[in-house]
Amino acid sequence: MDDIRDRAVALDAADPLASFRDRFVPAHDVVAYFDGNSLGRPPRATAEMLAAFATEQWGGRLIRGWDEGWVELPTTVGDELAAAVLGAAPGQTVVADSTSVNLFKVLHAACELRPDRDQIVVDTTNFPTDRYLVEGVAAQRGMTVRWLEPDVIEHVTPDGLAEVVGEGTAVVVLSHVDYRSGTILDVPGITRQVHAAGGLVIWDLCHSAGVLPIALDADDVDFAVGCTYKYLNAGPGAPAFLYVAAQHLADVAQPIPGWFSAADLFAMADAYTAAPDIRRMLSGTPNVVGILAAREGARLVGEAGIDAVRAKSVLLTELLLELVDRLDLTVVSPRDADRRGSHVTIQVPDAAGVAKRLGERGVIPDVRRPDLLRLGLSPLSTSFTEVHDGWAVLAEVLDIAH
Repeated sequence: MDDIRDRAVALDAADPLASFRDRFVPAHDVVAYFDGNSLGRPPRATAEMLAAFATEQWGGRLIRGWDEGWVELPTTVGDELAAAVLGAAPGQTVVADSTSVNLFKVLHAACELRPDRDQIVVDTTNFPTDRYLVEGVAAQRGMTVRWLEPDVIEHVTPDGLAEVVGEGTAVVVLSHVDYRSGTILDVPGITRQVHAAGGLVIWDLCHSAGVLPIALDADDVDFAVGCTYKYLNAGPGAPAFLYVAAQHLADVAQPIPGWFSAADLFAMADAYTAAPDIRRMLSGTPNVVGILAAREGARLVGEAGIDAVRAKSVLLTELLLELVDRLDLTVVSPRDADRRGSHVTIQVPDAAGVAKRLGERGVIPDVRRPDLLRLGLSPLSTSFTEVHDGWAVLAEVLDIAH
C-alpha cells in the first residue's frame, strides 16, 4: 500500500546506515534479496581486494607471501573478528576450515575436558550438521546423546534444559539463533545453567555473527563456532571461525592436529607438540583468500557498529511483520523483537514452488521444505523500500489482495 511504501521511503531517508548499501556489488535483476541469512552480498571492497591480491600479493610476491603475513592470518583476522563481532579478547579466535570441521574439533575438545561424563546434549530443532556431528562424535567416543525437544518458536527454556542436563552432561550444543524460526536463545542464562551442572557449552553463531551483539567473554562461553558467509559477507564457502575461552587453552586438545597447529610449524619435527596458544586449534594450510574476505566483512560490520546493525535489523523485521500480517500469513518467528534474529519465517503451501515464482520476479527468499519461507534481512545491504517491494511481489505471487 502507498502509505507503507511512503513510510519505507522515510525510514530509508532517516537510516544512519543507508550509505552502506552502496558499498555492495549490485545485482541489477534483483528486486529484493531476502537471503542474506544464507549468503551475504559481496562488498565492493572485497572484490577490489581480491583482484589486487591476485596480481600484487599472490602474483607479485609468490611464495614469499607466507613470510610476509599469510602465516599469521588465521589468528590476526581471528582477533579482528573477535573484537568487531564476538565480544572476545585477543588470542581466543581463529579463522579457518568450515563450521562443520570446527564443530567437530570443539566437540571432541570439550568431551576431552570432561572425561568423567558420557552425555552430549543437543536439540532436535538444531541445524542438521550440528545434529549429525553430535551423533557422530558420540558414537566415536561411546557417549550418549540426550535430546532437547523444544518448540520451534519458544525454544529452549530453563525447565526444558533441566530435564536433560545433569551430572552426566559433558557438553551442550546449541545455536544462538534458530535457523528456521529466527528465535534468539539466552546465551548467558543457558551457559550459567549448564555450568552449574558441571558441563560445558558450544554455541553455534552462524545466524547471529555480524547481526546481533555477542559477548563471548562476558557470558563465560566455553567454545563457539560460526560461518562468515552470511552476515559477514565473506563469500560462498568462506572459512569459518572457532573460539576457545582463554581458561581452556592450556588444556584443550583437538582431533585434527596438523602442521599449522604445531608449536613450531616449520620445524617439521618427528613428534607433534601442540602450539601453546589458540593456534593449536588449526590443522592444515589456511585458505588465505577466504580469510582476507572474512577480514573485509568483519571490518565493514565493525565500522557500522554492531549496535547500529542490530537496531536496523529490528526495524526491518518489524516492518516486514507488519506487511506479512496484512496478508494474513502464519508467522513462524517470535513477535518479540528481543527474541527475534534478522530473519522472519512464514508458512506457505509449496514453499519451493512459491520461491521459484518469486525468483522469476526478482525476489530471492530461502526455503525450508515443505512449507517455510525464510525472509532474511541483512541490515547493511537491505533497504526498507526493498522490504516493501519484495513483499508486494510476494502478495501478487500468492494472489492475496493487499
